[in-house]
Amino acid sequence: MDIRKLAREVQPEIIAFRRDLHQHPEASLQEFRTTDRIAEELDKMGVTYRRLDPTGIIAEIEGKGPGKRVALRGDIDALSITEKTGLPFASVNDGFMHACGHDTHTAMLLGAVKVLNGLRDSFSGSVRFIFQPAEEIGKGAKLAIQQGALENVDSIFGIHIVAQIPVGVIGGNEGPLTAATDQFKIVVKGKACHGAMPETGVDAVVAGSALVMNLQTMVSREFAPGDPLVVTVGSFHSGTRFNIIAGEAVLEGTIRSFSRETHAKLPGVVERIAKETAATFRAEAEVEYDSITDVLINDHDMTELGFAAARKITDEAHIIRLNKQMGGEDFAEYTAYAPASFYMLGGGGTAPQHSDHFVIEEEAFETGVALYAQIALDALAK
Repeated sequence: MDIRKLAREVQPEIIAFRRDLHQHPEASLQEFRTTDRIAEELDKMGVTYRRLDPTGIIAEIEGKGPGKRVALRGDIDALSITEKTGLPFASVNDGFMHACGHDTHTAMLLGAVKVLNGLRDSFSGSVRFIFQPAEEIGKGAKLAIQQGALENVDSIFGIHIVAQIPVGVIGGNEGPLTAATDQFKIVVKGKACHGAMPETGVDAVVAGSALVMNLQTMVSREFAPGDPLVVTVGSFHSGTRFNIIAGEAVLEGTIRSFSRETHAKLPGVVERIAKETAATFRAEAEVEYDSITDVLINDHDMTELGFAAARKITDEAHIIRLNKQMGGEDFAEYTAYAPASFYMLGGGGTAPQHSDHFVIEEEAFETGVALYAQIALDALAK
């Protein structure tokens, strides 16, 4: 069975569908048109599906008899970016753009539906297709799981297209692949006063500045040197006038980690450092801490299964082992519930993800469709 050939046959349809999605990007949990378009295509094929609330779709193809249930996931949301690619099918939704490739994921997953629907009499078991909303805000996978996406699923797989990697290259690895992604906001409260009389106030700028430095000690003194951790304060706002000592400072940032144990400890560590640092300067600190995504951990057996599938659709030169990446991906939520593996697919182009000039080479879609379909068939037969 030549899955690559079948993927090539649906390529024109997939390109047209993807261009339509690219032209009509939608924000997280607002992907109503996108959901409708997916449903239209599934209706044409006679594939059973149900809608998620408020957006997204779970479709299912039953094979010729009972067996395992394998899930394939593709995300569908876009970003609040104004597109500047100049493509003939560039976004017509002002201020929104598919700048991370989720339009390609949706199209490739639909291509896998087309391929596997034509093969349903040749395999036992079932394949579930999760067209997931809201990856960009880290809520979509949790929402899908809460609405039964992983019920009775034996394994799950996902693909993310990546710019600046040669077209058609497939990358992955066992163990942690993408980082847990957290966001924090710390409000340091002091007491404003005249800049010439600091003894009458509590300087929130000084306390906040010390806090920026003290948060970095988490990396060197709170956790093991071999446990990768990145702490970034990306925003610091304080003060209203040059001769007034500020009474409040607001710090916002992100923390990336690769251990579920470390990830669980981070909120408490940040709160302790914030409050105790502030207290040193007679100030107070309030902490808001949000875990956006967990660490994505690829199962060893599922990863090797995926690499074996990749060898059936491409040559060894187009298969690579990836290092850990500090970016976040909410596919991580699935990996905590079922054996899973996630792969990166080279999409070419020169502009990085989340750029207003982000462009993907369409020839990569054939590889993505073939990889989705081949993995599903091999996982069912395992």
